[in-house]
Amino acid sequence: MNYTVLVADNGQGIPESFRERIFEPNFTTKGSGMGLGLAIVSRIVEQHAGVIKFETAPGVGTQFTLEFPSLP
Repeated sequence: MNYTVLVADNGQGIPESFRERIFEPNFTTKGSGMGLGLAIVSRIVEQHAGVIKFETAPGVGTQFTLEFPSLP
């Protein structure tokens, strides 16, 4: 059995040109902030043998899926 967590918004979506970089440390599209949020989340998920992925649509929003294996 796996555990799945879904986090969604109804924002503008992630532009195509940013999609490959959103999990990189120090990547931000904002005028302030350090761009660490998704990089930290991604690392934590991977350290727990999980997977993080996302689906996005311009003008509709983005949904992140975090999947974790069950504990033995």
